[in-house]
This record gives sequence, structure tokens and C-alpha cells, in this order.
Amino acid sequence: MAMTAQNASGDVLSDINTTPLIDVMLVLLTLLIITLPLQTHAVKITLPQPGPPKPIPTVMLEVDFDGTPVWNGWRIDDATLDRKLSDAAHQDPQPEVHIMANRLARYNAVLKVMVMTQHHGLYKMGLIDTQAY
Repeated sequence: MAMTAQNASGDVLSDINTTPLIDVMLVLLTLLIITLPLQTHAVKITLPQPGPPKPIPTVMLEVDFDGTPVWNGWRIDDATLDRKLSDAAHQDPQPEVHIMANRLARYNAVLKVMVMTQHHGLYKMGLIDTQAY
């Protein structure tokens, strides 16, 4: 495997012949590729049916500075909010709930509205902010 040569000035040059090593590596790589099992796992996907998409209704739920919930512009109490969230959860398709909190609203009041929304099974929820800083 080693090759020794002498140049014109009489110096001995010694190099290793890498061709057989590369040949053995390529044979082993080829055997590895052939012996690996084929990946035949299929992922089944249900594609949407063609046609116009259903419009998704939206609900604007605001939390006022004093913690009062405001449903689509109407100030309501907690019992009414609970009833409206329950009604919205039974709609098909479920509406997206856009929650907007007043800058002066307490964190606990906003969190209470978010927990009530999730408690009823409305998970399409987003926080929006249109107020200037």
C-alpha cells in the first residue's frame, strides 16, 4: 500500500496509496445502502373538499378598564358572558374570539376572560391591540 519513489536529487518520497482504501469504503457504503430497510411508512391526510370555504364568524371580546367584559360592543356581566361563550361554543363553525384589553385593565381580569373562553372549548382565540401607546 505504501509507495516509495526517488526524485532526481536523490530524495526519497514516501506516500500512501489511498485508492484501495477508497474502493473498500465505497463497497461498504454500497452494501449499507442496499441492506437498509425501505421507509414505507405512509402518512394519510384528509384533504379539504373543493368548494367555497365557510366564513368563520368572529367575536370581539373586550375587557374594559374596570374588568367588565364587552361582547361585540355591549357591556355584559359575568353570567351573561358565560352564557354567550357557551352558545358560541356550540356553533358550527366555532367563532374566533378576538380579545382586546384596555391598557388600564388588570391582568387578572383579562386572564379570567381568557380562562372562561377556554373553559367553554373556544380555542381559536387571539389577543389584539388597536390602542395607541
